[in-house]
Amino acid sequence: MQRAEAYITTKNEEETAMIGRIMGSVIKRPLVIALEGELGAGKTVFVRGAAAGLEVKSRVSSPTFVLLKVHQGRLPLYHFDFYRLSDSESLDELGFEEYLPGDGVAFVEWAERFPWLLPEEYLHVKIERFYGEGEEGRRLWFTAKGVFAKQIIDTLFDTITWRTDGSLNL
Repeated sequence: MQRAEAYITTKNEEETAMIGRIMGSVIKRPLVIALEGELGAGKTVFVRGAAAGLEVKSRVSSPTFVLLKVHQGRLPLYHFDFYRLSDSESLDELGFEEYLPGDGVAFVEWAERFPWLLPEEYLHVKIERFYGEGEEGRRLWFTAKGVFAKQIIDTLFDTITWRTDGSLNL
């Protein structure tokens, strides 16, 4: 199995969403994206951006209380949130395995709680906060588990451009 890792630094929510949008626009077939990060790190912001790249028209919000939200776009978007789950039985009732990868793109927030449920191939995105020069930013770590996920990372990094001040060229 191929494995690759890279990261991008964002300075605000708009940049985090833009990275998600670019990534969503390059995904052409079903994929599972495991999201990791503390509360408020920007996981849902990232998914909201990816939804725009997947041409989802509906409003994307956190599925914390409902576990799964489905959105229609160029590919279906399945947005899971494992934060409130204490065991995987609730996921069995949802038919979780049908969505991995299923016929769309499955974003799984708090995926580290049940890593054994993830398929062999997926894209792992860890979002971490950092503080510097009086502002708060994010580091988005991308780790590919498989060839297709690596292609997504390569295309994402080939597509992104930066300004001379270090901000993303949105």
